[in-house]
Amino acid sequence: MEQTLGGAPVSGISPSEEDRIYRKVGMRLIPFLVLCYVVAYLDRVNVGFAKLQMLQDLHLSEAVYGLGAGIFFIGYFIFEVPSNLILHKVGAKIWIARIMITWGLVSAAMMFTNSETTFYVLRFLLGAAEAGFFPGIILYLTYWYPNARRGRMTTMFMVAIPLSGLVGGPLSGWILSAFSNGAAGLAGWQWLYLIEGIPSVVVGIWVLFFLDDKIHKAKWLTDGEKAVLTRNIEAEEQVKEDPPISAAMALPRVWMMALTYFAFVMGLYGVGFWLPTIIKSIGVSNPLQIGLLSAIPNLFAIGGMILISRSSDRLRERRWHLFIPAFIAALGLVWSTQASGVAAAMTALTIANIGICTVLPLFWSQPTAILSGTAAAAGIALINSVGNLAGFASPYLVGWLKESTGTTNSGMYLLAISLVIGGLIALSQPAKLVNK
Repeated sequence: MEQTLGGAPVSGISPSEEDRIYRKVGMRLIPFLVLCYVVAYLDRVNVGFAKLQMLQDLHLSEAVYGLGAGIFFIGYFIFEVPSNLILHKVGAKIWIARIMITWGLVSAAMMFTNSETTFYVLRFLLGAAEAGFFPGIILYLTYWYPNARRGRMTTMFMVAIPLSGLVGGPLSGWILSAFSNGAAGLAGWQWLYLIEGIPSVVVGIWVLFFLDDKIHKAKWLTDGEKAVLTRNIEAEEQVKEDPPISAAMALPRVWMMALTYFAFVMGLYGVGFWLPTIIKSIGVSNPLQIGLLSAIPNLFAIGGMILISRSSDRLRERRWHLFIPAFIAALGLVWSTQASGVAAAMTALTIANIGICTVLPLFWSQPTAILSGTAAAAGIALINSVGNLAGFASPYLVGWLKESTGTTNSGMYLLAISLVIGGLIALSQPAKLVNK
């Protein structure tokens, strides 16, 4: 018997009714997934604020910090693909909860850092614990949304990146200021790790009660609504590729996309890990003021991400919507090296951050448009893991260049070049393949 929705056949529902169903799904899933990513990303980059006190307390160099910040991504790289394949097999609910709880505990354990070795080991373990979270969510969204709607939804999810900076910057600055004289025998940076690690554990437990693995398990949807969502996903899956895992991971276009993502992530973490240091270098010394100023680029990035993703989905155009923001971000980074004064430097960094944050979610419309099933799980994880190696390379290279030249300017030039290269590779993808 044909499924009905409000008495009408599913196949004949109006576009407005279908939009209503997807809004219902979005209101249920996206805010919660954003919350998950906010606490994840906060745990990943709060080391940039901890650095303001930790390096002096532990007598660590800028190069040691850059290497330690980047080692996170080695653990992330090693365990990324296996983690995503496990998620595809056992379900998102159990595996995402496991990821969040373990990384929250490891993040809080960063408070016990007392040497270069412990810093490196704990950062590696944090990366291993978090491996699979982001590609797992990207894969999870393919279970609910067809590609024509997924660009905007992925962007709404990845709004968590600037949102975590918007919330985390002032919060981290306040914690460092409030506990600068120590409390209970702990330094401010130790309290920072402890306080910001707890939410990941709490939200991870919440995942077990809130997320549904697939459409058919969602009790908050009617049978007719499930039928509409399932029909759209099944129709799209029929035209996607689902090669064996080894074949998917050997596809040249998958590796080209991995290279594109690597170039974009270079910009993200180069700025993310070093933003507090850059702000401090332009004459701001108070940790709370640094935190408040670091929120500005992230506030404007949220608006830019939403507007540009809507344009991309509406026009069904992906390539130029990647190249133009990447190029503008590169210009912003170059300008930041020449700007004099806090206002000009923050304006330049804000422009750069808007472009960087915009290209990241829009990028994921490319691989998810061509891969499905187990191939999507492996391909997405491969692209993300290779791309995130830039999270190792970027902070290390910026730190090395800063120590060699005494300024972050050469590091910003490197990031600008990387963003332009990523935009050019994205532009080279066949339009008929990615503009869906």
